[in-house]
Amino acid sequence: MTPRVREILSWYGAESPGTLTNLARLLNHGRLGGTGKLVILPVDQGFEHGPARSFALNPPAYNPHYHFNLAIEAGCNAYAAPLGFLEAGARDFAGEIPLILKVNDSDVLRDEADPNQALVASVDDALRLGCCAVGFTIYPGSAHELAMYEQFRACAEEAKRQGLAVVVWSYPRGSSLSKDGESAIDVVGYAVQIAAQLGAHIIKVKLPTAHLEQEAARKVFEAQNIPIATATERVRHIVDCAFAGRRIVIFSGGAAIFDDEKLLDEIRAIHAGGGFGSIIGRNSFQRPKADALRMLGDVMDIYAAPKPRVRKP
Repeated sequence: MTPRVREILSWYGAESPGTLTNLARLLNHGRLGGTGKLVILPVDQGFEHGPARSFALNPPAYNPHYHFNLAIEAGCNAYAAPLGFLEAGARDFAGEIPLILKVNDSDVLRDEADPNQALVASVDDALRLGCCAVGFTIYPGSAHELAMYEQFRACAEEAKRQGLAVVVWSYPRGSSLSKDGESAIDVVGYAVQIAAQLGAHIIKVKLPTAHLEQEAARKVFEAQNIPIATATERVRHIVDCAFAGRRIVIFSGGAAIFDDEKLLDEIRAIHAGGGFGSIIGRNSFQRPKADALRMLGDVMDIYAAPKPRVRKP
């Protein structure tokens, strides 16, 4: 147990020893174990986007075991997936990597302006499979957001009662937001705050842009001179929105663009801005395994390095 991990666990003083132990399992596993940084492999895209769109670019990824092996060989902190994928490999890889069960999901068979998610697994499933955490998606900005918040609170309450950690995918989306607004700095910051207030231990969001969606927020950003010009500054603001950095915030790896320099520049900005890591799915499993292992190794090299010092003006 490193001093950094002890410090992070101290931020969750209301939690049971079981939940703190499972948080420690995530933070202490893999190549970045003990650093306070996380790189997680998520593979819920088969459910969320469809199998061909998700796996045809790299056909071995149709096999659930492929993803277990990729996460283990890369030295990821954890592997996150829906019920079916975890059931297909949990016994074969028992104890080799911490697992996160994604308990709600949606599909793209209908084009909905206000998306929703359905509960597709349970806390009991997570316990049966030996998971250390449950994962849950919310869509702040959707017409269904209040129902999702209530559904999440019930699930999180049960998970914490059973000693599991809780990871939230907080993705602004819905008819009340513009397309640019889904990744706007004010909206993503709001989504982080909502997830933290709902009791999430780890919060996953997209890397925000400098766009400001809400006029009321724009006035505050401008009046208070909140710096958001660079990706590093925007990450720093998002971390502040998570209880001044006292909740773990990780960032998505984005769409599969296979532009490693662009991806690694984003990782450098997350690291410099005080982000806790990345959860990289399509940019990992949609490329040949050797390329994925090399890319994930480069990502972990950045997070393992000392945090760059911020130059004061």
